[in-house]
Amino acid sequence: MKQLIPAHGGQLQVLMADAARAAELKQEALALPSLDLELRQQAELALLMNGAYSPLAGFMTQADYQAVLREMTLADGTLWPLPVVLDVNEALAAQLAPGKSLALRDLEGVLLAVLRVDEVWRPDRAAEARALYGEAGAEHPGVERVLNKTQAYYAGGRVEGVEAPSYHSFNALRHSPTELRAQFAKRGWAQVAAYHSIAPMHVAQAKFSARAARELGAELLLHPVVEEGEDYYYRVRCYRAALGHFPAQTTMLSLLNLPARGGGWREVLLHAIVRQNCGCGAMVWEVSTYGMTPREVAEAQQRLGERLAIRLLACETMVYVEERADYLSPAEVPAGARVREFGAEELQRRLREGLEIPEWFTFPEVAAELRARFPARAKQGFTLFFTGLSGSGKSTVAKAVLAKLLELGGRPVSVLDGDVVRKNLSSELGFSKEHRNINIRRIGYVASEITKNGGIAICAPIAPYTALRREVRQMIAQYGAFIEIHVATPLEVCEGRDRKGLYAKARAGVLKEFTGISDPYEAPENPELRLDTSQLTVDEAAQQVFLYLEQQGYIA
Repeated sequence: MKQLIPAHGGQLQVLMADAARAAELKQEALALPSLDLELRQQAELALLMNGAYSPLAGFMTQADYQAVLREMTLADGTLWPLPVVLDVNEALAAQLAPGKSLALRDLEGVLLAVLRVDEVWRPDRAAEARALYGEAGAEHPGVERVLNKTQAYYAGGRVEGVEAPSYHSFNALRHSPTELRAQFAKRGWAQVAAYHSIAPMHVAQAKFSARAARELGAELLLHPVVEEGEDYYYRVRCYRAALGHFPAQTTMLSLLNLPARGGGWREVLLHAIVRQNCGCGAMVWEVSTYGMTPREVAEAQQRLGERLAIRLLACETMVYVEERADYLSPAEVPAGARVREFGAEELQRRLREGLEIPEWFTFPEVAAELRARFPARAKQGFTLFFTGLSGSGKSTVAKAVLAKLLELGGRPVSVLDGDVVRKNLSSELGFSKEHRNINIRRIGYVASEITKNGGIAICAPIAPYTALRREVRQMIAQYGAFIEIHVATPLEVCEGRDRKGLYAKARAGVLKEFTGISDPYEAPENPELRLDTSQLTVDEAAQQVFLYLEQQGYIA
C-alpha cells in the first residue's frame, strides 16, 4: 500500500504536551515572566506546536537564524527558507537568559506554551531585510514588517505546547498536519496535491487545479492561506461555494493559518514545506500568485535535488475559449479562436458598478458572496481622509462636505476630527510623535469599522507621516474606499491664520515637535485630491470633493 509523503526532515515534530504535562506547565507558568502574543506570533507558535514547521522544535536561535539568511538552511544543513523567531522588547529581553523560561499567552492571557530560552540577541534587522527581500524598498510589506513592526530582540529556544490558539470561525475547516494525515488515511488517499490560494476561486482556478491533480494522479486538497486579523471570511465562503463544483470523493477543503511574508521564492519553499508536513506530495498554484513562471519553478526545484521532496507545480492561468465554451491552457487554444478576457480589474469594475458577472467566469454562488462583500460603490462605505498642516482648513472643509452628505442622505456619516477625537478617544495622550501616531491609528481603526459597516467616515487629522497614512489606508481599504485629500494650503497662510496661537508658541519654543515648524510634514505624493484653501473658498473646496465622489460612483 502506498504511503503519504514523509514530513520534511523525516518526522513530524509535534510540540504539544500531554494532559499531565500541560497541567504541570500551567502551574509552573504562574511564576514565569509572560508575553502576550500578537496574532501573527500566535500563528507562528501554532505552526510550531502542531508540526507544520517540522523539523523545528522551537523558535530559532542565532545559528539557525543566520544560516537561514545566508544559505536558506538550518545550521545542520536542512533546507529552511525563512526565519521563525520570537521578537521581544528590550524590557522583557533583560529578564531572559539561557536557562530561563517564558510563558507565552494569547491576548486574553490564556497560556499557550512555555519557551525554554537558549539565547536572546539583538539582530541586525536591516541586514535581515536585505537578505530576505533584496533591494525592495521600505514600502514592501515584508521590509516594513522587519524594520518597523518587530521588537528589537529575538528569543530562541525549545517550545512546550500547552494549548492551541482558539479560533471561533470555520473550526470544521481547520486541521493540524496530524489531523490532515488522518483524514487522508481514512479516505484512502495516498497521493495528495495541495492547491495554494490567497484569492477567491473562480471557474478557471477550479479547472486548472482539478486538471493538475488528475495529471499528478492525486486527490485534491484546497488549502487556502488565511491570516487572523484580516478579512478572509468572504474568501472562505467563496471556497465553500466553489467546493460544491468538485467531486466530493476526491476533493477536500482545509484552511492554513499562516502569516504572509512577501518573501518570493523563499515563501514558496516555506509554503511547500508546510504542505509536505501535512502529507501532500505536490503543491499547485496559479502562476500569478508568486510571479514565477512554470519553467523558473521547475529549474529551481531541480537545483534543490532531494533537499525538498514535495513537487512544486506552477500552473499558467487557463483562458476561456468561446468556440469550445471551455477553459484551455494558452498552448491548447486553436488558431483563430476567440479568447474571452476577464481579469481582476474587470471583476472589480463590475462589482463596483453592479453589473452582471458571467457564469463562465465564476460560479453563481461565488458571485453572490462577492456581491455581498463588495456591493456597488453607491452602496459601499468609504473614508474621506483629510490631511494637512494645522490651519490649512481641513476641519472647515470636512464640515462643509459633511453638510452636503447629510443633505443628500442615504448613509450614516461620522466625523473624526483630530481635536474632537483627542477629547473623546485619546484624552490621555500627549503630543509626542509616538502619541500622535497612536491617535492616528485609533482614528484609522474607528474609520475602518464605520467603512466596513457601510457608513461614511470623515477624518481630519494632521497625519504628517507617509508611512502611517499608508498604514491607515491599508487598514481601511480592505473594507471600502480610502480617499486621501491633501489640504495643501501653504505654511505661511496657515501660520497667518493661527487662531489658536499654536504657531507662535512653536516659534517661541514653547510647543515642541510642532508639525511644520520643529517637526516635518511629509506631503502626500499621490492623494486622490489636492486642495489649497488659499485659492479656493470653503464651498468651492467642498464641491470639488463632492464632484470626485460623484465621478467615482460613490454617490448617485
